[in-house]
Amino acid sequence: MSENKILFNTGSLDELSQEVANLTKIEESKLKLTPDNADSGLAKLVLTLVELIRKLVEKQAMRRVDGGLLTDDEIEKLGETLMKLEMKMEELKKHFNLTDRDLNINLGPLGDLM
Repeated sequence: MSENKILFNTGSLDELSQEVANLTKIEESKLKLTPDNADSGLAKLVLTLVELIRKLVEKQAMRRVDGGLLTDDEIEKLGETLMKLEMKMEELKKHFNLTDRDLNINLGPLGDLM
């Protein structure tokens, strides 16, 4: 396990506190696969990707709605589809004992995935 260290910080106490919090969060949000948790680790990875794609599709749909590019029927179908997808994600997270926080994998210097 690598150690994260703060070597120098010229910022305020609040900035230093935030940096410490970020370093702590990195360790707890990394994907840790072992032979004992391979199933749940794989489920976490797959559900994270599905959640990311779902959020991207939702944002794109909102742009289309806001841009007036959809009919009322299309908006209704889109809303129903997104709602069902969100419900299915909640069901799968419950089945694999995962939370929204579990699906927000930290990408190191790039920050959190979502």
